[in-house]
Amino acid sequence: MLTNIGIPGLILIVVLALIIFGPNKLPQIGKAAGQSLKEFKNSTRDLTQDVTDEAKEVKSIIKEEK
Repeated sequence: MLTNIGIPGLILIVVLALIIFGPNKLPQIGKAAGQSLKEFKNSTRDLTQDVTDEAKEVKSIIKEEK
């Protein structure tokens, strides 16, 4: 999806962001976006770990019953 943007499109997005938000607000927006992505990544990692743990537990219960 982002590979189709190219350099001119990326420059246009940055210029529009500077016009809309201004140079003072842009770093704060970037930091907030980075923190949100980090929290999302951690949450998905925790969720997949929980699912993996549950699957291992179910497998061990099935093995015990045999």
